[in-house]
Amino acid sequence: MTEPAATEPKKSIPKGAGNIWTDLGPVLVFVIVFNAMQNYAPETGPVSQETAIFWATGLFMGAVAAAIGWTLMKGRKLPPMLIITGTVVMVFGGLTLFLQDKTFAFIKPTIINLLFAVTILGSLAIGRNLWKTAFEHAFTMPDHAWKIFALRWAAFYIVLAIINEVIWRGTDAMNSKDGEAFWANSKLFLSIPLAIGFMVINLPFLMKHNIADGGAGEDKKASDAA
Repeated sequence: MTEPAATEPKKSIPKGAGNIWTDLGPVLVFVIVFNAMQNYAPETGPVSQETAIFWATGLFMGAVAAAIGWTLMKGRKLPPMLIITGTVVMVFGGLTLFLQDKTFAFIKPTIINLLFAVTILGSLAIGRNLWKTAFEHAFTMPDHAWKIFALRWAAFYIVLAIINEVIWRGTDAMNSKDGEAFWANSKLFLSIPLAIGFMVINLPFLMKHNIADGGAGEDKKASDAA
């Protein structure tokens, strides 16, 4: 009597590494508050179009703090990237509000993205792939694939830092109302779509090397051949 053929497990796309609202929520708060004040607040005064970026920054800081608190309340360990984001947001956001200087708000995304890239590259330099630590519960890949994945994201964060500098300096956001609005909204219509697009582009690579999903990574092939 022949045994029934084993059913080959279906490939599935693993779940993401974190809660998307932890990343997207604070950005939405910033953009919504900024645009609401730009459209409905008076032109001058303590609560006005002139101070929109300061109010948006303050509430953005509150939203980041809430995201950190929510993560801790759920009993989850804070991801290194959320720690970096929270630290830079509180420092540069605090300087923005205390000194009433928009420059710190404009350069904050540059600093965050560069620190992300440095953190990833630094972890690779000491032989500990931070990106693998962050995503290994969702994917199982050979080390060489994790290294490529980490290097791709480090390069992407550097590109985001450059884009932020080009936008706020190129539009003269410091002195131009339209430039300031373009920079503020670019967080939603440019940075987030770019990040989502980059994740989608990397998905075939992840699925190819994902051993747990029956991927066709080189290391898996070698082990099967043995």
